[in-house]
Amino acid sequence: MIQRPRRLRKNSIIREMVAETRLSKDMFIYPYFVVDGKNVIHPIDAMPGINHYSVDELVKDVEKGLKLGINKILLFGVGEQKTEDASSSYSNNSVVVKAIVALKEKFGDQLYIITDICVCAYTTHGHCGILHGDYVHNDSSVEVLSKMALAHAQAGADMVAPSDMMDGRIEGMRTLLDANGYENTAIMSYSIKYASAYYGPFREAADSAPQKGDRKSYQMDYRNGNESMTEGILDEAEGADILMVKPALAYMDVIFNLRQNTLLPIACYNVSGEYSMVKAAAAKGWIDEQKIVMENMHAFVRAGATIIITYHTKDIFEKGWL
Repeated sequence: MIQRPRRLRKNSIIREMVAETRLSKDMFIYPYFVVDGKNVIHPIDAMPGINHYSVDELVKDVEKGLKLGINKILLFGVGEQKTEDASSSYSNNSVVVKAIVALKEKFGDQLYIITDICVCAYTTHGHCGILHGDYVHNDSSVEVLSKMALAHAQAGADMVAPSDMMDGRIEGMRTLLDANGYENTAIMSYSIKYASAYYGPFREAADSAPQKGDRKSYQMDYRNGNESMTEGILDEAEGADILMVKPALAYMDVIFNLRQNTLLPIACYNVSGEYSMVKAAAAKGWIDEQKIVMENMHAFVRAGATIIITYHTKDIFEKGWL
């Protein structure tokens, strides 16, 4: 007898009924880049539609987003004082701390605030840790990163998201947070973060490109899939609440494999290069932006992600794509 799978594709009603992968607005996190000053909304050339915001303008934009249902954001600080020891990263006067305080004062628990924990934007050399000679020293970097996580928690961050890829940083942060009474501050670890060319536009946005060398001694080799499971399992054992894969589009096999190896929620980061390629092709009229974006979002969830960090969030919510 001939098999007829097409019966379940006959029209949109039946296709919707049997769809295996479904998106929800609750899955999305929207990243913001925060700068010092007032009345600043500065477009980022390499990322159309994405801006630098001063804290006052950030509050206004977040309020607009909340009306659309965007209630989870990820904050990156830009333009802070850069030093060899990244001391401004854990200052109580940092722009991220100011942003957290202002947002929590205005919106309270209506808004869930996640902060990126990394020192690349706070160091003169642009690396994600503290240099000893030309090498990023692991354990002294973990100390600084843990202080940064604590400073953000003290300001009111709901979750911290370490993106540095130092060994043992989840345990270091969890220990320091708990010791100071912040046991309820969650950790979403960039557990599997590859040394990727897809980050190019972000480095303009965050002013965080390394001044010398590259990040291949700490970020993962994109040729390795099995090694990624080691990173995820270690972060889970150290106390991470959510595991993340970054980038997303070229690493859906990694998302899928991680799903088979953990019961924790899995996030993926649809990074700047992925975003900018879609925007550039759409501007040329070469692709249908909505269809491409939503195909990508469904693919991430099909692979096993239940949380999506994407710069497309505002378009998805504003334009009713979901």
